[in-house]
Amino acid sequence: MPVLPETVTVLETASGGEAYVIGTAHVSRQSVEDVEKVVEEVSPNTIVVELCSARHESMTMKDRWRNMDVVKVIREGKGVLLMVNLMLSSFQRRIGEKLGVQPGAEMKKGIELARDQQTELVLGDRDVQTTLRRTWGHLSFWEKFRLLFSLMWDSSEEEVSEEELERLKKGDVLSEMLDDMGQHFPSIRERLISERDLWLMDSVYHAPGEKVVAIVGAGHVPGMVEHWGQSVDKAELSTIPTGSSWGWLLLKWGLPLLIIATFIYGFSTQDMGWEVVKVWFLANGVLSALGALIALGHPLSIITAFLAAPFTSLNPTIGAGLVVGLVEAFMRKPKVEDCERLGEDSMTLKGWFRNRITRVLLVMVFSSLCSLLGTYLGAWGVLSLIGFGGEA
Repeated sequence: MPVLPETVTVLETASGGEAYVIGTAHVSRQSVEDVEKVVEEVSPNTIVVELCSARHESMTMKDRWRNMDVVKVIREGKGVLLMVNLMLSSFQRRIGEKLGVQPGAEMKKGIELARDQQTELVLGDRDVQTTLRRTWGHLSFWEKFRLLFSLMWDSSEEEVSEEELERLKKGDVLSEMLDDMGQHFPSIRERLISERDLWLMDSVYHAPGEKVVAIVGAGHVPGMVEHWGQSVDKAELSTIPTGSSWGWLLLKWGLPLLIIATFIYGFSTQDMGWEVVKVWFLANGVLSALGALIALGHPLSIITAFLAAPFTSLNPTIGAGLVVGLVEAFMRKPKVEDCERLGEDSMTLKGWFRNRITRVLLVMVFSSLCSLLGTYLGAWGVLSLIGFGGEA
């Protein structure tokens, strides 16, 4: 039996082989050394890494950002997902810089060793877009609002020592962190951690070869061990929420219909139709424009937010953020240098406002969130006006 680091868990695969699961900290030099040692000792037939094809491509292709089309991202409704992804990865990069190690270095080492030793490489994780869309789709509006702001203004400047990260590898501190996150955002922990525990377990359990080395984050190891060998419905874990619950559909379509009915009622019975329209337009337009202004949007983007929000709020199929984001992208076309600096700029708040790509995302998100707030305030305003202003 080879002498292995304490971060390794040995399990039996579906074919009767051995799986050496290495629990790593994604920004730890020791994790890279553990991967090298285990592969050297075991000489595996297969190496499984905690990556999907998209993350593998982004990790191995240095020029991946050059091909980004931010307009296409916005049109496909992936702007918020890109923004959340950048925020999460930038936090990891900041810690890695403090410790002098590149985030995901142990994954890169696994890829490198598989290539050099002509060992089969298996990308064992669920597609990152699917994970983010499932996570986002199961959050309420207020959870989304809190998540975005907590990610933007996190305590990323706190010092994190190598010893603290090595403690995470043992699972105890990481479990506490996940439990704490689960108290505030239980659906996030379910989609980001628990579901991927099952996905990764299935990938490693069914990996080919007599000897399999799996490189995964330490936080996934307990869940993988707990569910080891269980049947996993990956099709179900790939389903994207449609937001088609009765409550959501009622709010999505019922509120615009109610406001339109209020307009008709105001014009036909109370001779205050224009007053109702003014309240609605000002509440939506001013707040959405304020959101674009906070994000330092282009003057035309701010004007667009003011003019578009009152109409998009009455159309459940299109949001103010989409319209404003496209205008911002047109007026401040991202350049190649913005794509090249995207990873670096997303690490600081100043960089988010300096980079044209992240500026577009900020303008889109802030104008959209403020427009939604304006919708609720505008609805309250027009209903109050009809109920208490003038005679029927």
